[in-house]
Amino acid sequence: MAPKRPNGAGAFPQPVESPAPSRPDTDALYAALDLGTNSCRMLIAQPKGSQFHVVDSFSKSVQLGHGLEKSGRLSRASMERTIAALRVCKQKIDRHQVQNMRLVATEACRRAQNAGAFIRDVRRETGLRLEIIQPEEEARLAVISCAPLVSTRTEQLLVVDIGGGSTELVWIDLSGVEARERPRAIMRLHAGFHPPESPFPAAKVVDWISVPLGVATLRDQFSDVKDDSARYALMSWYFEEHLADFAPYKDEQAREGFQIVGTSGTVTTVAASHLGLKRYDRSKVDGLRMTSDQIEAVIRRYLDLGPVGRRRDPRIGPDRHALIMSGSAILQALLRLWPTDRLSVADRGLREGLLYAQMSADGVLEDGPL
Repeated sequence: MAPKRPNGAGAFPQPVESPAPSRPDTDALYAALDLGTNSCRMLIAQPKGSQFHVVDSFSKSVQLGHGLEKSGRLSRASMERTIAALRVCKQKIDRHQVQNMRLVATEACRRAQNAGAFIRDVRRETGLRLEIIQPEEEARLAVISCAPLVSTRTEQLLVVDIGGGSTELVWIDLSGVEARERPRAIMRLHAGFHPPESPFPAAKVVDWISVPLGVATLRDQFSDVKDDSARYALMSWYFEEHLADFAPYKDEQAREGFQIVGTSGTVTTVAASHLGLKRYDRSKVDGLRMTSDQIEAVIRRYLDLGPVGRRRDPRIGPDRHALIMSGSAILQALLRLWPTDRLSVADRGLREGLLYAQMSADGVLEDGPL
C-alpha cells in the first residue's frame, strides 16, 4: 500500500506538565483525546504562561485496530473495549466541566470500512463527538508538540511520530530562521504546513509523509514469520521500502545542524531501557538525547532477550512486549538512512499538539520562551 502524501509535495504515558496547583476556572480548561490504532489517550489541561499544566489524564490500550489488517473492519470486541474507555474519558470531561475540546481518531478509523458506524455508536453510547483527522493534520500536530525540544542549533529537523497504525515523518528546514526563534517558528505551524504570509520567521516544510505502517500494522504484516531475528530484519526492510518517495530519502544529509525528534511509546521505551530505569521517570526521558550506537545497543539487547525475555522486562511491560520490535524496526530503519548523534526523545505527541493548537488559536498562551 503506497504512503499517503500531499499533492505536490509512551510506552509510559504521563502528564506533560506537573498538575495544576489549585482548582482551575472551568472556562480555562481544554481537553485533547487521541484515539489511535492501539491506544486511547486523553489530557485535560489549563494554559500556564507559554505552556500548560495538566489537570487530569487517561491512557489505556484498547487495540481498536486488532484484526483490521485482515478484515478491513473494526471488530465488535475492539469497539466495545474502546467505548468502555471512552466512557471513562466522558466522566472526566464532565467532572471537570470542560467546554473546550478536540477528540480525534486516526489511522484505524481512517481505514476501517465500518468507521462511520463506530463513530455514531460512540456518540450514542458516550455523548462524545469523535472527529477522524487526516494524515497531514496528525503529522502537523505531532510536530508542534515537539517544538520545545528543538535545539536552537538545529537547521534541518526530522520529526518522527511512530503510531499504532501509521508513522508520520516531517522534514523541516529552519536554516532561514534566527537561532533563538526556531522553536517558536515550529509552534506557528499550528496554522498549517504552508501558512499565509507573516512578519514572523517561518519554518519551511520541505516534505512530509504518512506511512500506513505503525507498531501494530507492521507487526501484523509479518506475524507468520516464526524466527525473531528474521522477522525483525524483514520489518525494518519493509518499512524502508515505503520511504522511497520521501524527498529527503534521496539525498545524503549533513550531520551538522541536523536533529531527529522521535515521539512514540517505542522511543520512550528504548530511552527507559537505555537509562536502566526501574520505574519510569518522564523528567529523565523527555528531551533525552541518544546516539545511534546507544539505540542500537538497546535493540540488540531486545533481540537477545527474545519474546519471553521481553515480556518479562519491566521497562517494556506486558502491554508493549508484542509491539516493541516492530517499533524498533522502524526506528532502526530511520537511523540507518539518517545517521545522527542528535536524536531527541519526546514523551509527548498528538494530545499535546491538540492542546497547543487549541490554546494558540484562542490566544491564551503567552508569547514567551517555550
